[in-house]
Amino acid sequence: MEQQQLKKCPIGIQTFEEIINKGYLYIDKTEYVYRMAYGASKYCFLSRPRRFGKSLLLSSFEAYFQGKKELFRGLAIEKLEKEWLQYPVLHLSLNAEKYDSREGLIDILERQLRQWEELYRTGGEGITHSGRFMTVIRRACEQTGRRVVVLI
Repeated sequence: MEQQQLKKCPIGIQTFEEIINKGYLYIDKTEYVYRMAYGASKYCFLSRPRRFGKSLLLSSFEAYFQGKKELFRGLAIEKLEKEWLQYPVLHLSLNAEKYDSREGLIDILERQLRQWEELYRTGGEGITHSGRFMTVIRRACEQTGRRVVVLI
């Protein structure tokens, strides 16, 4: 009888792509990703305790909406999704730093906005952060012809 090798647990790894590409253990929740993506609601708010998989779930959504079909080989979503379209994804991860001051949060927002403005060539239009963010969303939609996915 052939013995299967146990996969390593992805302790501390929060990106779907790394877990799949490096062969870590992954409990397939992609059916739920598909259901949430095509549910009745335009917005989805998930609240979970710390260390409960929020970042991994958002990373799964990001790979899915970027159309990275190869990462989902053998998972439930592979049978559910027929088109595998690519959407512009704006993923703001707040895991990178501890935000113990208003300035720290503004700094990460500013850095992320500048990256998106460069990517979608907006020229930094807009005076406020929210105005600049709306300009990035509008330009991404115009350039790709697809709705924009925002993950926070």
